[in-house]
Amino acid sequence: MIKVGILTLSDKGFKGEREDKTGELLKTLVEKEGWLVSKYLILPDEKEKIVEVLTSWADKEKLDLIVTNGGTGVYPRDVTPEATKEIIEKEIPGIPEFIRYISYPLTPMAALTRGIAGVRGKTLIINLPGSPKAISEIFPSLIPIIKHAVEKIKGDPSECARN
Repeated sequence: MIKVGILTLSDKGFKGEREDKTGELLKTLVEKEGWLVSKYLILPDEKEKIVEVLTSWADKEKLDLIVTNGGTGVYPRDVTPEATKEIIEKEIPGIPEFIRYISYPLTPMAALTRGIAGVRGKTLIINLPGSPKAISEIFPSLIPIIKHAVEKIKGDPSECARN
Protein backbone atom coordinates (compact mmCIF):
# COMPACT_ATOMS: atom_id res chain seq x y z
CA MET A 1 0.00 0.00 0.00
CA ILE A 2 1.34 3.39 -1.02
CA LYS A 3 0.79 6.13 1.59
CA VAL A 4 0.09 9.43 -0.14
CA GLY A 5 -0.04 13.10 0.79
CA ILE A 6 -1.90 15.55 -1.44
CA LEU A 7 -0.85 19.17 -1.07
CA THR A 8 -2.85 21.81 -2.91
CA LEU A 9 -1.18 25.20 -3.33
CA SER A 10 -3.72 27.94 -3.89
CA ASP A 11 -4.16 31.32 -2.24
CA LYS A 12 -7.88 31.34 -3.13
CA GLY A 13 -8.36 27.72 -2.09
CA PHE A 14 -6.69 28.38 1.26
CA LYS A 15 -9.00 31.36 1.86
CA GLY A 16 -12.08 29.30 0.91
CA GLU A 17 -12.70 31.41 -2.18
CA ARG A 18 -12.26 28.45 -4.55
CA GLU A 19 -13.21 24.79 -4.25
CA ASP A 20 -10.24 22.43 -4.49
CA LYS A 21 -11.42 20.37 -7.45
CA THR A 22 -7.88 19.36 -8.40
CA GLY A 23 -6.97 17.99 -4.98
CA GLU A 24 -10.29 16.17 -4.75
CA LEU A 25 -9.74 14.60 -8.19
CA LEU A 26 -6.26 13.49 -7.15
CA LYS A 27 -7.72 11.95 -4.00
CA THR A 28 -10.25 10.02 -6.09
CA LEU A 29 -7.59 8.79 -8.55
CA VAL A 30 -5.20 7.79 -5.76
CA GLU A 31 -7.89 5.87 -3.88
CA LYS A 32 -8.98 4.17 -7.11
CA GLU A 33 -5.48 2.63 -7.20
CA GLY A 34 -5.98 1.27 -3.69
CA TRP A 35 -3.46 3.71 -2.25
CA LEU A 36 -4.07 5.43 1.09
CA VAL A 37 -4.44 9.21 1.27
CA SER A 38 -2.80 9.83 4.65
CA LYS A 39 -2.54 13.61 4.39
CA TYR A 40 -4.51 16.25 2.49
CA LEU A 41 -3.97 19.96 2.92
CA ILE A 42 -4.52 23.27 1.14
CA LEU A 43 -1.86 25.94 1.64
CA PRO A 44 -1.33 29.43 0.26
CA ASP A 45 1.51 29.98 -2.22
CA GLU A 46 4.09 30.67 0.47
CA LYS A 47 7.45 28.96 0.05
CA GLU A 48 8.29 28.63 3.76
CA LYS A 49 4.99 26.90 4.55
CA ILE A 50 5.34 24.56 1.58
CA VAL A 51 8.88 23.65 2.65
CA GLU A 52 7.69 23.00 6.20
CA VAL A 53 4.85 20.66 5.15
CA LEU A 54 6.87 18.76 2.53
CA THR A 55 9.67 18.22 5.04
CA SER A 56 7.29 17.09 7.79
CA TRP A 57 5.34 14.72 5.53
CA ALA A 58 8.54 13.14 4.21
CA ASP A 59 10.55 12.99 7.46
CA LYS A 60 7.97 12.58 10.22
CA GLU A 61 4.95 11.08 8.47
CA LYS A 62 7.14 8.85 6.27
CA LEU A 63 4.79 9.11 3.29
CA ASP A 64 5.72 7.12 0.20
CA LEU A 65 4.41 9.76 -2.20
CA ILE A 66 3.58 13.45 -2.02
CA VAL A 67 1.78 14.99 -4.98
CA THR A 68 1.48 18.73 -5.02
CA ASN A 69 -0.89 20.57 -7.30
CA GLY A 70 -0.77 24.22 -8.18
CA GLY A 71 1.93 26.85 -8.05
CA THR A 72 3.96 25.46 -10.95
CA GLY A 73 3.40 28.21 -13.50
CA VAL A 74 4.93 31.62 -14.06
CA TYR A 75 2.58 33.72 -11.93
CA PRO A 76 4.66 35.77 -9.45
CA ARG A 77 3.38 33.75 -6.44
CA ASP A 78 3.99 30.33 -8.04
CA VAL A 79 6.78 28.92 -5.84
CA THR A 80 6.04 25.20 -5.57
CA PRO A 81 9.07 24.08 -7.64
CA GLU A 82 11.41 26.31 -5.65
CA ALA A 83 10.10 24.93 -2.34
CA THR A 84 10.36 21.35 -3.59
CA LYS A 85 13.85 21.83 -4.96
CA GLU A 86 14.94 23.19 -1.58
CA ILE A 87 14.10 19.95 0.24
CA ILE A 88 14.68 17.10 -2.23
CA GLU A 89 17.89 15.08 -2.12
CA LYS A 90 17.66 13.56 -5.61
CA GLU A 91 15.96 15.28 -8.52
CA ILE A 92 14.16 13.10 -11.09
CA PRO A 93 13.99 15.26 -14.24
CA GLY A 94 12.35 12.52 -16.33
CA ILE A 95 9.01 12.77 -14.54
CA PRO A 96 8.34 16.45 -15.34
CA GLU A 97 9.74 15.89 -18.83
CA PHE A 98 7.22 13.06 -19.27
CA ILE A 99 4.40 15.27 -17.91
CA ARG A 100 5.23 18.00 -20.43
CA TYR A 101 5.54 15.39 -23.21
CA ILE A 102 2.01 14.15 -22.46
CA SER A 103 0.67 17.71 -22.22
CA TYR A 104 2.25 19.35 -25.30
CA PRO A 105 -0.16 17.78 -27.82
CA LEU A 106 -3.10 18.93 -25.69
CA THR A 107 -1.99 22.50 -25.00
CA PRO A 108 1.04 24.59 -25.93
CA MET A 109 0.80 26.12 -22.45
CA ALA A 110 2.48 22.94 -21.16
CA ALA A 111 5.71 24.74 -22.03
CA LEU A 112 5.07 27.07 -19.08
CA THR A 113 4.83 24.41 -16.36
CA ARG A 114 7.86 24.40 -14.08
CA GLY A 115 7.01 21.43 -11.87
CA ILE A 116 9.80 19.17 -10.68
CA ALA A 117 10.03 15.74 -9.07
CA GLY A 118 12.47 14.20 -6.66
CA VAL A 119 13.17 12.11 -3.62
CA ARG A 120 13.61 13.07 0.01
CA GLY A 121 14.52 10.13 2.20
CA LYS A 122 12.09 7.41 1.16
CA THR A 123 9.47 9.81 -0.23
CA LEU A 124 8.77 10.54 -3.90
CA ILE A 125 7.57 14.12 -4.45
CA ILE A 126 5.93 15.20 -7.71
CA ASN A 127 4.69 18.70 -8.60
CA LEU A 128 1.57 18.64 -10.76
CA PRO A 129 -0.43 21.46 -12.34
CA GLY A 130 -3.40 22.95 -10.51
CA SER A 131 -5.97 22.08 -13.16
CA PRO A 132 -8.42 19.16 -12.89
CA LYS A 133 -8.31 18.78 -16.68
CA ALA A 134 -4.52 18.50 -16.62
CA ILE A 135 -4.65 15.98 -13.75
CA SER A 136 -7.16 13.80 -15.61
CA GLU A 137 -4.86 13.85 -18.66
CA ILE A 138 -1.58 13.29 -16.80
CA PHE A 139 -2.07 11.22 -13.65
CA PRO A 140 -3.22 7.91 -15.20
CA SER A 141 0.01 7.76 -17.24
CA LEU A 142 2.10 8.39 -14.12
CA ILE A 143 0.72 5.43 -12.15
CA PRO A 144 3.18 2.76 -13.39
CA ILE A 145 6.07 5.21 -13.01
CA ILE A 146 5.03 6.03 -9.45
CA LYS A 147 4.63 2.36 -8.49
CA HIS A 148 8.07 1.49 -9.85
CA ALA A 149 9.74 4.54 -8.32
CA VAL A 150 8.25 3.88 -4.88
CA GLU A 151 9.44 0.25 -5.01
CA LYS A 152 12.97 1.35 -5.92
CA ILE A 153 13.05 4.14 -3.33
CA LYS A 154 12.09 1.58 -0.68
CA GLY A 155 15.05 -0.55 -1.77
CA ASP A 156 13.58 -3.16 -4.13
CA PRO A 157 16.69 -4.86 -5.57
CA SER A 158 14.99 -6.46 -8.59
CA GLU A 159 16.26 -5.67 -12.07
CA CYS A 160 14.63 -2.79 -13.94
CA ALA A 161 15.53 -4.00 -17.43
CA ARG A 162 12.73 -5.20 -19.65
CA ASN A 163 13.00 -8.55 -21.42
